[in-house]
Amino acid sequence: MVDYSPALMTDMYEYTMLDATLKDGTANRKCVFEVFTRHLPEGRRYGVVAGTGRILDELERFHLDDEDLKFLADRHVVSPETIKWLENFHFSGSIKGYREGEMFFPNSPILQVEGTFGECTLLETLILSILNYDSAVASAASRMVSAAKDRPCMDMGGRRTNEWAAVAAARAAVVGGFKGTANLLAAQLYGLKAIGTAAHCFTLVHDSEREAFESQIAALGKNTTLLVDTYNIEEAVKTAVEVAGPELGGIRIDSGDLAAMAQRVRNQLDALGATNTTITVTNDLDEYALASLQTAPVDSYGVGTMLVTGSGAPTCAMVYKLTEREGADGTMQPVAKKSKDKATVPGRKLAYRSYEYSLAEAEHVISGSEEKLAGFTPEPEWKNLLVDFVNHGDIDSQWQGHDAIMAAHDYRAKALAELPITAQSLMKGEPVIPTETTVL
Repeated sequence: MVDYSPALMTDMYEYTMLDATLKDGTANRKCVFEVFTRHLPEGRRYGVVAGTGRILDELERFHLDDEDLKFLADRHVVSPETIKWLENFHFSGSIKGYREGEMFFPNSPILQVEGTFGECTLLETLILSILNYDSAVASAASRMVSAAKDRPCMDMGGRRTNEWAAVAAARAAVVGGFKGTANLLAAQLYGLKAIGTAAHCFTLVHDSEREAFESQIAALGKNTTLLVDTYNIEEAVKTAVEVAGPELGGIRIDSGDLAAMAQRVRNQLDALGATNTTITVTNDLDEYALASLQTAPVDSYGVGTMLVTGSGAPTCAMVYKLTEREGADGTMQPVAKKSKDKATVPGRKLAYRSYEYSLAEAEHVISGSEEKLAGFTPEPEWKNLLVDFVNHGDIDSQWQGHDAIMAAHDYRAKALAELPITAQSLMKGEPVIPTETTVL
């Protein structure tokens, strides 16, 4: 892995702001920043939070070594005094927010970061770059999983995006409901299921398709999956069963009318006695293509381009805004932007979801000062959506690693099932539940 500091995965103005505020004395003011999106991608009914675990991973390494500090000094990004301040920097604030796999809507306070202005402002770009992309992939993955019904979806998008984005996408896809990935680094880092056998070039490098199948089965066993559309699918299926016998694990189709071909291949496999051989289809699938294949005899799907690009929505348009800060007199004061079309709601937030007959009916965002929020009592049936990730610099490790990813995978299915059924519709529409904001 490339050795780098996540503290430099930022925009330059975060350091220039730090420099200026250290000089004028406001860098040490206590602040609360909030991550939210003003709107979902056009026509989407919900979003899925993903990436928080990656933020915590990066936060553990969020400091600058001598080479990083020299870079900032040589470029005159910050003053020597700020370089000194950064030498032993570690985030000492607190972070809470929506857990991975949770549903989110416009103005949901997905993440709240509390600390000094100096330390909080440095996290903006890193937090947004992770949450915006990972949540976009998880949201697309969730729609695809719904469209696929009970058939597993696998990530095959590594070659359709940046090499590091591919690793992040594989993780986010599993949070969004996918079962595994073709990306080996993602499988190694996060303990994910790895999948894959052979490409068309493997068939082409051999003198015949039969020799290619014999080679693959000799190497991987009869339970492998053979790619059958390099030449003629019907002939390939016949050859595959002749070589492996009826115990052949699976075949993959990567071109053509997938529904029609899957039906023909299923009938052919059954006629040849390979009744347990599974059928996997790939080839530029998205949630709409998956929905069209619901009646086809397909056992699993491999999804690439549309997964890693958020199926047309590669970002969630999340922003990171200051909502409360310490005043000159030492008291905390809610603050807000009033810009046209970009106004924000002042104050730190509480977030709840209310239910009727076990189905979510509304998102409730309560905003105000810490003192006012402390006196707020939610309705008994409201579900608290905020969990603690970091407490005064101490990271809660339950939200990191493989187990956290699989817990998020399971939680997403549960949270989606609690939404009205229209959430799973692929038709364009408004968010499936409203967000109701109350300022105390």
